[in-house]
This record gives sequence, structure tokens and C-alpha cells, in this order.
Amino acid sequence: MDIFEYTRQKTMKNESPLAARMRPATLEEFEGQEHIIGKDKLLYRAIKADQLSSIIFYGPPGTGKTTLAKIIANTTKSEFCQLNATTSGKKEITEVVEEAKTRLGMTAKKTILFIDEIHRFNKAQQDALLPHVEDGTIILIGATTENPYFEVNKALVSRSRIFELKPLSQQNIKNLILRALKDEKKGLGSFNADITDEALEFLADMANGDARAAINAIELGVLTTQPSEDGKIHITLEVAQECIQRRALNYDKDGDNHYDTISAFIKSMRGSDPDAAVYYLARMLYAGEDPKFIARRIIICAAEDVGNADPNALQVAVAAAQAVDFIGMPEGRIILAQAAIYVACAPKSNGAIVAIDAALEDVKNIRIKGIPSHLRDAHYPGAKELGHGAGYKYAHAYPGNYVSQQYLPDELLDRVYYIPTDNGYEAVIKSIQASRNSAQF
Repeated sequence: MDIFEYTRQKTMKNESPLAARMRPATLEEFEGQEHIIGKDKLLYRAIKADQLSSIIFYGPPGTGKTTLAKIIANTTKSEFCQLNATTSGKKEITEVVEEAKTRLGMTAKKTILFIDEIHRFNKAQQDALLPHVEDGTIILIGATTENPYFEVNKALVSRSRIFELKPLSQQNIKNLILRALKDEKKGLGSFNADITDEALEFLADMANGDARAAINAIELGVLTTQPSEDGKIHITLEVAQECIQRRALNYDKDGDNHYDTISAFIKSMRGSDPDAAVYYLARMLYAGEDPKFIARRIIICAAEDVGNADPNALQVAVAAAQAVDFIGMPEGRIILAQAAIYVACAPKSNGAIVAIDAALEDVKNIRIKGIPSHLRDAHYPGAKELGHGAGYKYAHAYPGNYVSQQYLPDELLDRVYYIPTDNGYEAVIKSIQASRNSAQF
């Protein structure tokens, strides 16, 4: 390391953001994640014993993935190398692997390769890691905010132990804020700042489990607030509100949080809970989800889960989609809310999806000789001579516009696909169907 690099690193260490300076260096300093690094847990024992195998840390931002990797770097006897998938590629991987091979051959020293944002590597880049992870040339530590089962090469996942990091509790966040305020060496202790209970509670709540968001907010508050007459910087609720005006929300439109939230939204409508449906709708809108995507899911739910129990639900959902496209946001939120509430409160039936799926199975698996002759088209030349349409009964020529006759092919004569429920309008349909089915061919 030359003098310029040394100076650069020293400057960065002293002037880096508070969240970076306050990064724990040992497991004892680490806050939260007791479910994986409690003293009796596997990961804690493996780090302490310097006996790591390849692992992937998965969790929301600000939960300690990179910090845990840094702690491993501080405690391991192995060579520790770090890459970031947003700025590195196959060339950098190859260089690390070649150095690891040389190191292993000359000194028998293992190499730990930490890759931040590993999900951003493409398939070819991830494949380049695989043989070297498999033969032990490198021990991989990956960090990702995305579900590795979706975003990481299945072969890499199968050779790694997955550790899911959870959002930090409010108490964890409070502890970190107070530590940052008191630490005179790495934190803000020299500023002589304090924080009210209300401000501390507010920041811990608004951080939503993200330690980085909370520490960034307290740093901004201290650095931009003038000392009072008593010489102290007081972080009040008003100051805290200015420093973190928008709740940190873990939501990636391409990740598992996207799928989890839309799943909860649909299940809430299906389960007839309008309050939960509106909450998850708000969560998606707050995170910037495409309103058209939400509208499409409401339409699907109206058909799949409400169906003919309330045929108006589909009309409301389709009208809402058209209205949102016409009106736009933010007013579109009202339209989406109306549609979601209507679908949630409507009587439920999944009769349509059960019927079509059962019919599709029969189409796929049962060989039908042909459509009954009396139902075939008799209008094209020669059709009547073939007997097409012969014996067909025109329903409107009979009382009640109904006449009993065979419609299904012979092979499916007794099949029943649609079974109306007793819910909503389907109760009426069920009654009508029952009276018609009592008629004999």
C-alpha cells in the first residue's frame, strides 16, 4: 500500500458516514439477529471456531449482512477478499480464484470471498464461481436483499447454507441510536447531544427495522441542529420528524417482498377482510407499485374468488382498471380502494375456476369422438345432408326459454363442472339449475 492509498483509507475511515463508522467489529457488538448468531447457534459457533462453509446472507437493507461479513473478516484466519456484484465481473472473479489457488498451494491458507449484492451477478458470472466453491478453492459468503431461491444459481444455493436476517426490532434500533449518540470515538459523543423518548420512539418506528436508516437520520439531526443555551444539542420529536420524513419500506418490485405483498393483498380480498386489503393496497402504492398491475390482480380476484356470487364484482374491477388508466395517480388510489373493498366484501365463489380447470383436464385427458350431431352447424353446404343440426331444440321456442336436451358429448354425459354455492346470486343460479336438472331428456 502506497502513501496515497493509506491517506485515502484513513480519510475515508474518519469522514465516512456514521452508519459505516459505527459498524460493529465483533459479534458481541452486533445488534439483533439472535436467531442465527445467538451464542448457542450454528453461525456463532462457526465464526468463533473459524470453521465456515459457503453461506448466503439474505434479508432487507440495514439488517447486518455486510456487517456480519466484516466481522468474519476480523475473526477469520483465512484470507478475506471482497467484491461487489454491481461493479465487479467475471474478470475480477477469475483474479480472486487464481490468487486463492496460489495461496492454498503455497501456504495452505483458505480464501473467503465475500460478494455483496450477489443477486446482481448474471448466470454466467454465478456459474464461474460454482466449480471453485465446490472444490473448496474459495469459501463463498454472499449477501443479497433478494430471495436467493429466486435470484441465485440453484447449484450455488444447494452448496451454501442460507441465513435469513430479519428486520431489527424497535428495541434493537433504539440501542443502536443511543450507542451512536454516546460513542465518542466512532460516533457522535463529542457533539454532546441527547434525544427525547418521543424522538427515539419515532425514529425506531419509522426506520422499519433498517438500522442504516435510523443512524443516518440521527446523524443528520445532530449535524444540522444548533446547540441550545445549555450547550447541548437536543434531538426532539420535531427534529426527528424532519430527519426521516418517510418510513423506510422494504419493497422491491422484482423481489419476494413484491410477491409476498400482492399475495397478502389477494388473500385478504379472498378472505373478505376489506381492512387488510386496503392496508396491503396502501403498502404497494406507497412503495411505487404500478397501479395497472394492482388493477389486474383485482380483476383476477373478482373472477376467481367472487365469480357469479356477485357478477357485479367483475364489472366494478374492470371499470376501476379503466378509470385508473384514464384518471391516473394520485386520485387513482381512491378508485383502486373502492374496487378492492367491493371485491373483499362481496360474497365468494370459486365455481368458475373450478369449472374451467376441470373441463380443461377432460379436454386434455379424454378422447371425444365428436360434438353431438344436433349441436353441429347446419348452415354450410352439405351439412344438413350429413344430419348436422337434426333434432336440435331451439330453447326460445319453449316455455321459460328452456328445454331439456343433451349438450355434452356422449363421453361426458354425466359430467358436472359448475357447482353453484349458496352464496349471493349463486343461490339464485343454484335454484334455477336444480329445477332444470330435474327435467328428463
